[in-house]
Amino acid sequence: MTQGDRILVVDDEQSVRDILQQVLESEGYQVTLAKTGEQAIQLYKQSPFPLVMSDIRMPGMSGIDLLKKISSINSDTQVIIITSHASIETALEALRLGVYDYLLKPFEDIDLIPPVVNRALEKIHMAEENRSLVARLKASNEELQKVNAVLKDLAIRDGLTNLFNHRYFQEALSKEVSRYERYGTPFSLLFLDVDNFKNFNDTNGHVQGDKLLRRAANLMMNNIRLVDCAARYGGEEFVVILPETERQHAIDTANKIRLAIYNHHFEGRESQPGGHVSVSIGVAVFPEDGAQAADLLKSADDALYQAKNAGKNQVCTAS
Repeated sequence: MTQGDRILVVDDEQSVRDILQQVLESEGYQVTLAKTGEQAIQLYKQSPFPLVMSDIRMPGMSGIDLLKKISSINSDTQVIIITSHASIETALEALRLGVYDYLLKPFEDIDLIPPVVNRALEKIHMAEENRSLVARLKASNEELQKVNAVLKDLAIRDGLTNLFNHRYFQEALSKEVSRYERYGTPFSLLFLDVDNFKNFNDTNGHVQGDKLLRRAANLMMNNIRLVDCAARYGGEEFVVILPETERQHAIDTANKIRLAIYNHHFEGRESQPGGHVSVSIGVAVFPEDGAQAADLLKSADDALYQAKNAGKNQVCTAS
């Protein structure tokens, strides 16, 4: 029981209403009285009561009809039926309709009334606590899912550039090979390296070097598709998987990335040869340049070295 619980008492007999009001208010409840079912519904619609105590037989709307209307408004409301010995069968019918309990009138022992009311309200409070617990558990579960999603994302991301990390790249490359084996769709791989990065670090410091890598990663992401997978391979090296992409489209994408980085005004780029930050990129296509993931990666790496040897700021392809 909670002090101040609101109870609606509905009975056409003044004496019954008076007795119930006196007993229930002495227990600390807030009691509202109604003479008819129609009046009770008006009061209930204004502010639903957690517990309704109603006579079964009243002029106009019966207690059974009142029960049905209350249930249609709020099925959580508990109802205690008040009946005479002559209508005990009707009370049993009400119980089958979901009434919590019933009281017989005239009341031979008013001390029996509070325990019935208390049990009904305890059921209401328990149901409320259960709903609150379920809501808290749901909220906690949703929060846990969010935390797990963040942790999962952190586990596959490079801390500096926010690109995928080396481990995730290896898994993604293996999956792309498996997809080819199942569907026969070729894909391409780009291997990128920031030209003269050691010189940039030595001249501008590692803080500026980190800024360069982060910005280069952003420029890379801005020039590939959502379905593509960009990762930091290590140091100043990056890789990009281009699903369902043939050689010429891969070369075009590589040149878009190369030009975006070359034309960007990096802070400290004046210290680089030619006054620009640049990248060299190797392109390899599966399965033409390697029928295994490791072979494809080596082909892209070899093409990258060709680009370096060709004077840097170049795109070279394995074939």
